[in-house]
Amino acid sequence: MDGSGGETADPVEGARRLPRVHGFAPWPPQDSPKAEGKALRASVPRSAHGALDLDADRPDAVSAVTGSNAGRIAALTPLRVGRMAAGPFAFLRGSAGLMAHDLARTPMTGIGTQICGDAHAANFGLYGDARGGLVIDLNDFDETVHGPWEWDLKRLAASLVLAGREAGADEDTCRAAARDAAGAYRRTMRLLARLPVLEAWNAIADEELVSHTDAHDLLGTLQRVSEKARANTSGRFAAKSTEAGADGGRRFVPAPPVLRRIPDAEAAAVAAALGPYVDTLGEDRRPLLARYAVHDVAFRVVGTGSVGTRSYVVLLLDHRGEPLVLQVKEARPSALLPHLATAGFATPPVAHEGRRVVLGQRRMQVVSDILLGWTTVDGRPYQVRQFRNRKGSVDPTALATDQLDDYARMTGALLARAHSHSADPRLIAGYCGKNDELDEAITTFATAYADRTEADHADLLRGIREGRIAAETGV
Repeated sequence: MDGSGGETADPVEGARRLPRVHGFAPWPPQDSPKAEGKALRASVPRSAHGALDLDADRPDAVSAVTGSNAGRIAALTPLRVGRMAAGPFAFLRGSAGLMAHDLARTPMTGIGTQICGDAHAANFGLYGDARGGLVIDLNDFDETVHGPWEWDLKRLAASLVLAGREAGADEDTCRAAARDAAGAYRRTMRLLARLPVLEAWNAIADEELVSHTDAHDLLGTLQRVSEKARANTSGRFAAKSTEAGADGGRRFVPAPPVLRRIPDAEAAAVAAALGPYVDTLGEDRRPLLARYAVHDVAFRVVGTGSVGTRSYVVLLLDHRGEPLVLQVKEARPSALLPHLATAGFATPPVAHEGRRVVLGQRRMQVVSDILLGWTTVDGRPYQVRQFRNRKGSVDPTALATDQLDDYARMTGALLARAHSHSADPRLIAGYCGKNDELDEAITTFATAYADRTEADHADLLRGIREGRIAAETGV
């Protein structure tokens, strides 16, 4: 796939076939998904999820980070290492592949779903819908793939322990956050299993989530984040980051090392790739983009885990000079891919990594960016999306002690809803059950993995001091 065609989403792996009504074909009897999930407890007890068994083949921190830098822009990898060195939570954010190596050696039910692959606590946030409202959901899908639901939940829980420690919370509070995330996931999955299918499909992606998860201590924080998110638009970014050109248009103003100009040929290749990108959108969206003209392209460095990948911002203006900024971001293979085979999850070949990211995002979110698509630039796959689409996020490492558990419940509920789009919630709910046995096991794992991540972070700092890996800090 070269980004030139607008394909429809593939059937979700592992989905049940729709039953046929009488008059067309017999309606075969189906086993109870709830009973099927409950039966899995015999082979994979819920308490088993507390195990963390690291093997002798586990790479050390420096080797893992060096390996994950392969294929990135070499001049930017020291910046990535520097950001990961900022603290254990930052290290976790940049080491999805290392954690996948470890998770592949933990107990799994075999229930597959579309997973985020990087569901740490900072990858949830607010973004705008097509009508100007704000939605709360997962918002990063670079690593998304069909895989074990447990991996996302364990990564979320471990990240909450690390975030709490960095925020200065005591250990009981950190453990409670991991427990609350797992508990909210389990209870939300049970709720979704009981709801009518269409109602469950569209559930809890807005402010009602706060009430559902009893996250009232977060209300003030979410309100402040919402206010900032509403102002976080293409227009505001363009006003700060562009200047008027001699031809009456606008162009980006360099702000190194984050925003820089690129050679004309490179900019032209990115602009030309927008044609095939438009073809990946629904036909109803294409007239919208046809009313804009491309004015400039610049390179912009992205967040911790993606530093070193190729990423561009494209400035488009309408007939009134109002801006729309698109991000054209390189889509690398999921860091989880080599570890899924170890875990026994078959993954079909990926024709286009940008398409993988986009379809994974659409499968997990209730509402997605209306301009989400993919393309190819100079033979490399890219995803395309709106830049600064009223996005806002909560910094979990800066939460007050009485907010951490609320945030944990909210993110746990969001994760369950996202998973329920591609796995029958009755199946997962049947396994998770009513009591807190799974919650306690996830908490045990999360605490142990947070300890391991702190040790990995210390190893990275030692490697930087010894000159085994280069790091650039302060940016």
